[in-house]
Amino acid sequence: VLVTVLWSGIGSAILYKIVDMIVGLRPTADAEREGLDLTAHGEAAYHP
Repeated sequence: VLVTVLWSGIGSAILYKIVDMIVGLRPTADAEREGLDLTAHGEAAYHP
C-alpha cells in the first residue's frame, strides 16, 4: 500500500509540474487584482 501511495504521489507531482509549465495553474497578478469573475467570465459576481 505504501508503494502505491508513493508511486501515485510522485506521479501526480510530476504531472502537476508539467501542466504548470505548459499552461500555468495561476492567473496573472493583474487578473487577480481586477477580479477573476470579470477576467474569466466577463461578468461581475457581486454588484458594488
